Amino acid sequence: MATEPARDEENLVVFRGQTNFVVLNRFPYTNGHLMIVPYHHSPDLAGLDPAAAAELIALTRDAERHIRALYKPDGLNIGMNIGEAAGAGIAGHIHMHVLPRWSGDSNFMTTIGETRILPEELPVTWQRLRKAFHAS
Repeated sequence: MATEPARDEENLVVFRGQTNFVVLNRFPYTNGHLMIVPYHHSPDLAGLDPAAAAELIALTRDAERHIRALYKPDGLNIGMNIGEAAGAGIAGHIHMHVLPRWSGDSNFMTTIGETRILPEELPVTWQRLRKAFHAS
């Protein structure tokens, strides 16, 4: 995914930086659920060089700003799951989640039925966020 810019829309890559890329979560909790992913595989923050770590935080700030402007959430979850025991889906590769949240966005469908209800399709979310990242 990281090395195929021609397939960014298919792979939901919103933006490419020098050392990180921004991608939509394919199985989002809510619309606008982004991840900032270093190109360099590392199981933890200590494994990133300072430039990659700085860009990861800068892109996280950009993601927060764009999500607030486009989706007007009541709040955001921003964070990482480092290591399998912490819930990392790919234990050897860290990434930062940026997840918009609204009061009452957790309902019985999510908590009991393990089903997500998204009012916007991923291709629409991809277009909106890609435009925002490339305009800034």
